[in-house]
Amino acid sequence: MTDILLDTHIFLWLMNGDSKLAQENLSKIDSVINSEGRICLSAISIWEIAMLEAKRRIALTQPIRKWVEQAIEIAFVKVMELSTEILLDSCHLPGEFHSDPADRMIVATSRVKNIPLITQDEKILNYSHCMTGANVTLDSLTFCK
Repeated sequence: MTDILLDTHIFLWLMNGDSKLAQENLSKIDSVINSEGRICLSAISIWEIAMLEAKRRIALTQPIRKWVEQAIEIAFVKVMELSTEILLDSCHLPGEFHSDPADRMIVATSRVKNIPLITQDEKILNYSHCMTGANVTLDSLTFCK
């Protein structure tokens, strides 16, 4: 049984049935669900979604609080809280990584919890401390080390 961590945009695309979600990533999500793994989401992703909605950069089908509660329930999502260890790790990621705090916390969550990350964010995919590439399989999802 494998758990996976979804990047914020992947979760949004999944919940909205957006065609931007690569078929390869959708297949990985389906495989995890079918193997009784858990879909995980960093708590910072909920903040990101709420900020996008507040700034009117996304439109949701219902008020933000209700949308988030239903999305988490429908997708059987486990929200990964931001522990002290995750917060500290996000400030000390190895190598070069960009300064976006939410991305740093998502990558740190993957590292600390040892959960593979599903993303289509090029900045994360190109981060040398994440195993990435087109040949990523369910056995070798994007692990951040």
